[in-house]
Parts: sequence; C-alpha cells; structure tokens
Amino acid sequence: MQAFLFLVRLAGLLSLTSRFLVTSALQEGLPESVVEALLRPSHVSERLVGLQVRGSNFTLGNMPFLILSGTIHYFRVPRDYWKDSLLKLKACGFNTVTTHVPWNLHEPRRGQFHYSGNLDLIAFISLASEVDLWVILCVGPYIGSDLDLGGLPSWLLKDSHMKLRTTHKGFTAAVNRYFDDLIPKIRGFQFQEEGPIIAMQMENEYGSYNLDKRYMPYIKNALLSRGIKTMLMTADTGQGLLKGHTPTVFATLHMKSVRQKTYEHLSSAQGPGPVMMTVYTARSLDGWGTPRNTLDLHMLMESVREMLKLRFSLNFYMFHGGTNFGFMGGAAFPGHRLPMVTSYDYGALLTEDGGYTPEYLVFQEFFRPDAGVPSFQHQDHRPKDTYAPLAAGHFISLWDTLIHQDDEPVRSTGPLSMEQLSVNEGSGQSAGYILYETVITRGGVLNSDGHVKDRGQVFLDDKYIGVLDDTHQKLTLPSDHYKEFLTLRILVENQGRLASGTSMNQERKGLTGNIYLNGSPLRKFKIYSLEMQNKFIQRKLPNIWKPSFLHTVGPAFFLALLRVGSQPKDTFMSLQGWTKGVVFINGQNLGRYWNVGPQETLYVPGPWLKPGLNEIIVFEEFKSTLLIYFTNTSQLGY
Repeated sequence: MQAFLFLVRLAGLLSLTSRFLVTSALQEGLPESVVEALLRPSHVSERLVGLQVRGSNFTLGNMPFLILSGTIHYFRVPRDYWKDSLLKLKACGFNTVTTHVPWNLHEPRRGQFHYSGNLDLIAFISLASEVDLWVILCVGPYIGSDLDLGGLPSWLLKDSHMKLRTTHKGFTAAVNRYFDDLIPKIRGFQFQEEGPIIAMQMENEYGSYNLDKRYMPYIKNALLSRGIKTMLMTADTGQGLLKGHTPTVFATLHMKSVRQKTYEHLSSAQGPGPVMMTVYTARSLDGWGTPRNTLDLHMLMESVREMLKLRFSLNFYMFHGGTNFGFMGGAAFPGHRLPMVTSYDYGALLTEDGGYTPEYLVFQEFFRPDAGVPSFQHQDHRPKDTYAPLAAGHFISLWDTLIHQDDEPVRSTGPLSMEQLSVNEGSGQSAGYILYETVITRGGVLNSDGHVKDRGQVFLDDKYIGVLDDTHQKLTLPSDHYKEFLTLRILVENQGRLASGTSMNQERKGLTGNIYLNGSPLRKFKIYSLEMQNKFIQRKLPNIWKPSFLHTVGPAFFLALLRVGSQPKDTFMSLQGWTKGVVFINGQNLGRYWNVGPQETLYVPGPWLKPGLNEIIVFEEFKSTLLIYFTNTSQLGY
C-alpha cells in the first residue's frame, strides 16, 4: 500500500512540473536528451565554466548535461573495493558518484585529523576521476547519512551550552578549524582545476532543522572564502525546501515528504530551471528488532522512468550502501528510539559486499543507450568462502580486563556522561561502552530516572540483575545480610546517537544524570571508558586468557583463531547462539550483532583477513554457545 501511495504521489507531482521543464517523449527507454548524461571527464577539455543552470537545463563546460549519480560512501566500503564499486557505477550508466564527508570520522579528537586508510578521501576522489566519473561532494559539516550524530563529532557535546548546526560560537569555531583542514585538500579537485568535482552540497536537509537563519549563509561564506568555485547545492525534503534554501545556492530535493506545492516553492525560490533529486531511494534503514525494509522494483523503475521523461537529474541513494563498521551507525526516532543495524545494505543496487542485485541489471539496461558506456563484464560476485566452524577456546571476563585498560578510571562524586570524561586528550568518549562502579550497603529500588543512555546492564557483586533503558527505568536490588558492602556496576552501551532532529543537541551517552537507590542519589563512582579502540583489542594479554567452558557467560571477551589459505576471500560470520555484542577481526571492528534481528550475519571483507592465523575477538554481553559459523551468503532478515 505504501509503495502504491508513493507512486501515485510522484506521478501527480511530476505532472506539475511540465510548465517549466522541457519534456521529451519516450519511444522506449530514455529520452533522446539523455545523451547529455554521457558527458564524462575525459570528454571535456574546456574547464573555465563549471556546472551551471541555463534555462531548464544544466550545462557543464558549456555543454548540456544531465546528472545521473549514485551514492557510495568511501568510509562504508573497504578501500580495496573502492575501484570495483566505482567501475560498476559507471557500467550501470551513471556519470557521477556522490559521497559524503563524515567530520566525526576525520576528526575523532579535537584538532586531530585523519585522512588515511579507509578515510583517504583524496584517494577516493582520484579513483573516481581515474575511472571517468564526476564527483558531487557533500561536505557538511552535518551530513546525516544515518551516522552517529549525523556525522558531527561527539566532542562538540562536551560544551553543555552547545547548539549544533547554528552560529553558536563554539560550533562555528569548530567548523572553521575543520574547514581550514579539509577544504585545502579538496580545492584542487574542482572542475575548474581540472578535477572531477562538479558540485558541493552544503549541509543537509537544514529546512527541517532550521534553528538559525544566519547559519546557512555562514556555511556558504565559509566555503566560498576558502576557494570553493564549483556549484553549491542545498538538499531538502519538500516541506523544508523554502526554509533550507539559501540565495544563489542551487536547491535540490530529497524524495521524502514532497507535496504538490513543492515544485511551486522550488520555482518561486530560484526560478524555472532543472530539477535534481539529490536523494532518490525506495528503501530506508533497518533497525534492530524490527522487520527488514524491502523495495518494490516496479515502483522504483516507474518512478525513475517518469523523472527522466521530464529530464530530472537524480542521485540514487544508495548505489552501494556498504557497512556500518565499528560504531559508526546512528539511530532514528520514528516514535521510539531505533538503533541501526550494522549492515547498510539499504536496498542499494549493489549488495553490502559489492555484488550485483537484480535491480542493478535492470537499471543498467535502462540507463545505458546502445552508444553509451561500454558494457562491464558481468562476472560472478567476488568469490566467497565458507570457512569451517570455530570454537572460541579462550575468554577474559570484562572485570578481569579493567586493570589492563589504557586509561585510569575516572573518579567522580556523581555520574559523568561519555562526553564529559577527560579521556582522549580531553575530547571525551565517543562510542562503545562505559562502566560505572560504586559501593552500596543495602539493596532496594534502583531508579534511573531516564538517565541511562542507551542501555545499561546492572550487576551486583558481578551477578547480573537486569537492564535499564528508556522502557525499563527501575530494578529491585536484593540485599545480602552477610555482606556489609556490595559492589554495584552499571555497564552502559551507546547504541548510536540520533542522526537527525533537534534532539541531537541532547544526545549525550552513558549516565546523563543521577541514579537513585531508594530515593537517594548514588555517589562516589569509578568510571571506566570502554571505547574498545583497536589499541585495546590488539593488546596481548596471554597470562589472563582462560579456557572457555559452555557455562561461561558475559560480559566477557572470547578469543578464536581462524586459519585462512594463501588467498583470503570475503565471508559472512554467523553468531547463532550468541546474544549481543561486538566482533573484532585482526583488530578491525566488524560491528554489532544482536539476536533480536533482523540482521543475522556480519560481513567479513577478504582484505581484512591474512594468510595463516587470524585473531577473532568477540565481546559478548550475555551468553553464547562459543561456536562461530561462516557462510558465503549474507542473511539480513526478511
């Protein structure tokens, strides 16, 4: 029913645009004008005039141009597979790749910038140019993209007065430092500098946020003053179009919440001109404990066909979704908090591991005229391997690892949130888990008062008592008449900050306020930061690993060794019988697993494996069967 309503709505909206768009009759496939989509970097020698609006068309280098783009996030795809994904994008008939720049990943600690490995943005842009694709770069600073805090660094929230995405002094000072580092790196890759970047999207869906009228002009000037010459764009849903529009900046649409007045608003804001759907998708993200979202291929193709009849430029989100490796995934709030699964498959035209989908093959036939892009060899998906099942033969209780943490516990009278901790050179803790420890003298009613963000396991003298979260805010702690003092521990997991909405400003994690026992606030905490960075996971602790037994329960780290042949291949890990936790392989964080589904397997990229022995460490919160299985197909739920 939703698919039907979506298609009816789109058909109605498209008819409204005929008065200011040049339409082309379709005989079969694409209109004749779509040859404009075949304009590629190797075809353009004159680089004085970049992407422009002329009448109802785009021009690039003074030549008519139609943008057919697909989104690939370099940070969600293993670097070794970037070129493969870009070639498949080109072979499908797209001429442009869109990617977003995640500030929080590039500046995880204040003032420390990272652009290497899977975050080598410049290498990704260079590869796009090498395979003859244009680039649209979404520089933010807020990008959304279903990332933790929408791609903003969590250390911004160390400021208790922070107002994200406004001209609040603390926010603009941080943005200025970030842009001072980022923009000089990408400036030379603009179209006018012989590079592939034809447009930059500033911010994302600001019309739905709209807390500061001065903010978007500030971002515009921040980019122009640092030498950005290429076309600037905004992108908004239909309802936020006018609120997010900035004068002299080209407004584009996200295909969400679009109504009949949307195109009238678009025309009134910037006059007759081309229409670009910056985000077109028939799916949305998957959340833990909910059914998997599915797409309707018929609806998808009919919608795209109608848009191209009217010569809309479009960006397909996602072309290759990839994976929320580590803790990068955020959360949504569709009436309740919904943490995102590890896979970012998203109904993309390529599967999470880069394989072809049936939709890809349909799009390729649809987008690629006979005289278009040379056909890409339709080889099978990259070879997968089904490794033999393993047993996690050794374990370490979380409690036994506390003395081996790199950071000393923080002592505090009351609870401190992750962001308030003094770790990471004062930048606080971004992700993972945080442990609060205190001593009590008797049991009773423990009340979180809504201050556990997001999910806290409660232990009394290492015995599991229960969970505190948004739904469960009270627990009864038993008394022990034989002990004068009892150790109370609350292990809190950050399940991902909201990726959008004004509530982002309150997205601090851990214990964000007092916890009460029998009505009195608890005091004198030892707080352990358990960010589970590679440096901790890769520590060699041979003297404290113990043999695992079937009755071994978490929270604990479990160790297994996977032997791989001379040519490691992609695989998928199944933790059937385990409950909830995180998996690391050779120090790389594969992401979260949880038996509530819908996702049942974790993607293991072949390049992250090595010939010989590979170390798998599983942090399990509850209990497991100790067995780890592998399969050559993903199981993301139905």
